[in-house]
Amino acid sequence: MMNLAERHQFILNRLQRDQYINVVDLCKELKVSSVTIRKDLKLLEDKTLLFRTHGGATINNPYTVDRPVNEKEKIQSTEKNKIGLAAVSLLNENDSIVIASGTTVFYFAKNIPSGTTLTVVTSALNVALELMREPSIEVIQLGGLLRKSSSSVMGSYAEQILGDFYFNKLFLGVDGIDLDYGLTTTNAMEAHLNRKMINASQKTVVLADSTKFGKRGFGKICGLDEIDHIITDKGISEQIVKHLESLGVTVTIV
Repeated sequence: MMNLAERHQFILNRLQRDQYINVVDLCKELKVSSVTIRKDLKLLEDKTLLFRTHGGATINNPYTVDRPVNEKEKIQSTEKNKIGLAAVSLLNENDSIVIASGTTVFYFAKNIPSGTTLTVVTSALNVALELMREPSIEVIQLGGLLRKSSSSVMGSYAEQILGDFYFNKLFLGVDGIDLDYGLTTTNAMEAHLNRKMINASQKTVVLADSTKFGKRGFGKICGLDEIDHIITDKGISEQIVKHLESLGVTVTIV
């Protein structure tokens, strides 16, 4: 059996490899109790070597902060463009879709080929402005309270309009994906609107670069078992992919 120092080194090595570790898995691998593992994680967190989460720990700070959309657009831009391009392959002619807010879904909108026939409902002003140039795409902009940091609308007016539609697919951007807590965003009102979008859609496709995994925002959108598909980049760990697939979520890596 490993001593304290050896356990701590094992935990840190695993974190370096997988970015996230689960208490249950550590108990099995190290053959110690969950109480012991939780004490180990607390000691390592006190030394600022990791961040504890519900049911495990991560090497990355799990708490997201709100940033202006023009600032977020520059982060992981190459990966976001690839994700957006991959999402386009899920479209069918004459689909009725809803596009939420966020920089990754904006890259998706920019990659939709000219001449594609779609009906698009969106909360994002930048998405609406991008798609309005296409005569074959009918764009319905949701109304409501303007959230300037994300260039999108939210609130009861937007939610009421959603009640009049049902969509083939929702393309959703998020601020955080936590394996225990689910999908989150930094704004509670936007999270509530996103939940309404999920309820109004046959299929939910999440577009998120790998830096969003292990992060948690203020407003919870839904659990991971409520989504159908995640498109992300090669930075995602194999452990996270296996966990998502065990929940029935299709994972596409670009």
